[in-house]
Amino acid sequence: MDVSSSTSAPAETGKDPMKKALEVQEQQVLKILEGLEEQSKDMQQINASQKTGIGNSIDILS
Repeated sequence: MDVSSSTSAPAETGKDPMKKALEVQEQQVLKILEGLEEQSKDMQQINASQKTGIGNSIDILS
């Protein structure tokens, strides 16, 4: 059995799970950021409609 091939195989397989974990974590962070961006846009629309009275909500009690 060749020593170099037996020592390099565990190192390569050790990198793959770490790489996959980082990719999954990266995807989760991107999803969170996209959700925050949408939430921020919604809040901006709500704030604009509250200031101007025109927008997504109508204040019928005024």
